Amino acid sequence: MPSMKRSFLPLAVLLPLVLAAAGLSAQQGDEKPAPPLSVEAVKVEPSSPAPDTLCRLSITLRNAGARKASAFEIAVRINGQELPAYKSRLYLQPIEPGATGEIRLFNFWSSETGRPAPPDGKLAVEVTLTRAAWVEKETKDGAETWTPAGTVEGLPVSKTVTLTMAKSR
Repeated sequence: MPSMKRSFLPLAVLLPLVLAAAGLSAQQGDEKPAPPLSVEAVKVEPSSPAPDTLCRLSITLRNAGARKASAFEIAVRINGQELPAYKSRLYLQPIEPGATGEIRLFNFWSSETGRPAPPDGKLAVEVTLTRAAWVEKETKDGAETWTPAGTVEGLPVSKTVTLTMAKSR
């Protein structure tokens, strides 16, 4: 008759493996799918601004969805401080399914009253796509009509770029 120790050994080795696999499977089922819209790039010019420099800001959005997207609501933070110019604004540039599109945002100053140049010389520019809508285009009698076709799920999405500031202009 085989020893009890011997028959429980394979079970003792297999049980943790089975439980780990079950936990991994449950975690994978909890993962949310990637949002259909993403901020692919944040572009700031100049890339090394000095204090009190006017900077141009643009972003590249990717539409991985199956419909055209537009009505983008965007928030911008510089070193954690939200820029009020973006409140209650929509960018209506459409981005086709499977495509990317560049959106020019408002210029900003690298430093200003209430937001001085950072002592460490690092300027973190965070852009968040907070809301967007799917849209449908219809052309009738030469007139183009854009109709909202639902809210894009999975937002907000953000991307941050950190710039090293120049010492002077």
